[in-house]
Amino acid sequence: MRPGPALISATLNTTAHLAPGLAGRAAFAVFRRATSRLPVRPAERSTMAKATAGRLAVAGTEVAVYRWGTGPRPVLLVHGWRFRAARFAPLVEALLARGESVLAFDAPGHGESAGTGTDLLELRAVIERLAHDHGPFQAVVGHSLGGLAASYTLAEAGADGRRLADRLVTIAAPAEFERVLNDFCALLRLGTRARRALRSRLERRVLPDVPDALRTLSATHRPERLTLPLMVVHDEEDRVVNVDQARLLLATFAGRADGLLTRGLGHNRILADPEVVAAVTAFALVGGDVDQRSTQPAH
Repeated sequence: MRPGPALISATLNTTAHLAPGLAGRAAFAVFRRATSRLPVRPAERSTMAKATAGRLAVAGTEVAVYRWGTGPRPVLLVHGWRFRAARFAPLVEALLARGESVLAFDAPGHGESAGTGTDLLELRAVIERLAHDHGPFQAVVGHSLGGLAASYTLAEAGADGRRLADRLVTIAAPAEFERVLNDFCALLRLGTRARRALRSRLERRVLPDVPDALRTLSATHRPERLTLPLMVVHDEEDRVVNVDQARLLLATFAGRADGLLTRGLGHNRILADPEVVAAVTAFALVGGDVDQRSTQPAH
């Protein structure tokens, strides 16, 4: 049985006073750990049965990869925290109906992949490996943390003059890594010392010699690096990632990003909404403009 949040909080806060380095390592392990592996839901099984499944070793971890169709330039789907590739089933079906090919994977520590958890650097490594083997992609679509990972990966590639995809769609994604970190610390009620220990461990993991290294993980960091067309999809009532993160993305990439704001879908159901799926499919395949607007789904 895994320890609950209260016990984890007490342990990390106490350890941070006695051994900050140990507390930082322990907090990082909790931060990157998926709390559970969600199963494939009944409605997703037929879609997953159509996939050609394989495994890919990335940084020593076996990652489950799924491919639908045989087209030369697939659309890559990157799921969010605690999810798995199967949650994109409605979007996969819409893309297949258009005759396109699709690629997706279960992040380390999720779905059928090995490991106990993941972070942005591991997700970047998987995306870059798949882009090397199958890209450049027509588009990359990322949900939640997967959206931030996709933004970060494509921006870093752009800074190096590489093109991994033609278009990017983020769905219910954070714009700032700091928000992800702060929400995690607030959830576990980590005190100042424990927060500082975790931040120090993360900075050494990301860029050990760069001041304020965590800022580089945000989609809003040096936006000129991300030059491809961008679509931002978010629900006004998202209780996991506040809609202000979508508005920040749209403001940061003003004139270069299309926005689709919904109401009543929350953080998860937005992936299966027919209007959202249709809009994302159209943008991902042809780059068609989706004027910034709000939709009121009839649910």
